[in-house]
Amino acid sequence: MKKTPSPSSPPEVGATLQKIRLKRGLTLEDLSRAAGVSKSMLSQIEREKANPTIAVAWRLANALGIGIEELLATNAEETEVIHVLEPHETPTLPGTHSGYVLRILGPMDLAGKFEWYELTLAPEGALRSTPHDPGTVEHLTLLSGAVDVQVDNSTKKLKAGGTARYQADRPHAIVNAGKAEAKALLVVIHR
Repeated sequence: MKKTPSPSSPPEVGATLQKIRLKRGLTLEDLSRAAGVSKSMLSQIEREKANPTIAVAWRLANALGIGIEELLATNAEETEVIHVLEPHETPTLPGTHSGYVLRILGPMDLAGKFEWYELTLAPEGALRSTPHDPGTVEHLTLLSGAVDVQVDNSTKKLKAGGTARYQADRPHAIVNAGKAEAKALLVVIHR
């Protein structure tokens, strides 16, 4: 049972902040950048070691796309049956130097177990990976374009609509050798 703060004590927003941040799939660093609040301050707030000023609470609420009253509510009951992440709320890993964009579609609390991504490869772009943990497998379904999937010294061509399943505990790469952008869904299963 959640304790009710006395009228003279400030609301404890840490648990509410952490719950909303994780639901949005954001790391402390993501929220720090979006809100302009230091990562160490966010960590202290989430651990109930500090309470935010009104200005900091407003910046956090704004960055999370909620009203400040939701962040400061002392009664944080779960009422949302369906949570929708807006496109701008989806964390993205830009590999601009390598010609790819990786959008993190899965929730952060599953990272390291079961992950899924939207991968966009520019012409001649590549997503090259060092071996993941033993037993890790990847499932790549190509939505558009054509790519080469490389594992160790083996290469297979994949056309739109096809799926490649391969061991990701070895050096591997997804390479767009074509002249058009390629788009795929990538599922990573850690065993």
